[in-house]
Amino acid sequence: MTTPRDRDAAGRARNARPRDEAGRPLPHGAQGVERVPEDLQLTGDGAVTEAQRLLDAGQPFAAHEVLEGAWKAAPEPERELWRALAQLAVGLTHAQRGNARGAVALLDRAAGHLATWDGAAPAALAISDVRAHAGALARRIERDGVADLADDDLRPRLRGAIRG
Repeated sequence: MTTPRDRDAAGRARNARPRDEAGRPLPHGAQGVERVPEDLQLTGDGAVTEAQRLLDAGQPFAAHEVLEGAWKAAPEPERELWRALAQLAVGLTHAQRGNARGAVALLDRAAGHLATWDGAAPAALAISDVRAHAGALARRIERDGVADLADDDLRPRLRGAIRG
């Protein structure tokens, strides 16, 4: 017997299952981490502040959800920047889950898109520092794998200097 999928009032698929810190679904009824509301729409400073809080808490998957919402709500000139930040968070999620290949691919993609940003950084983002962190972490994972990564490797500073 299959379990019916979670659906919202409009019939769209939703996954109401609890999730662990890395965003992996847990069994119904299990204790998971707090989920990012699906209708959360933060922009600019609010999105960076919330994404940083989630990264610092070891929840890059949830940070990705916040940054993805900012990407979709961003004005056209900023969309690729927010998309790159969402990709960074997905790359960190892959690293957290032990998927070196996925981590390298997404971190490189994020670094590449961040390198194309030309202009003042919205929300006081440290774009060059974040880009450097993503690229360096991708090279390190490519060389050494994900087994020896420290928590700070997966918690880059979106504003100000990168830790470490």
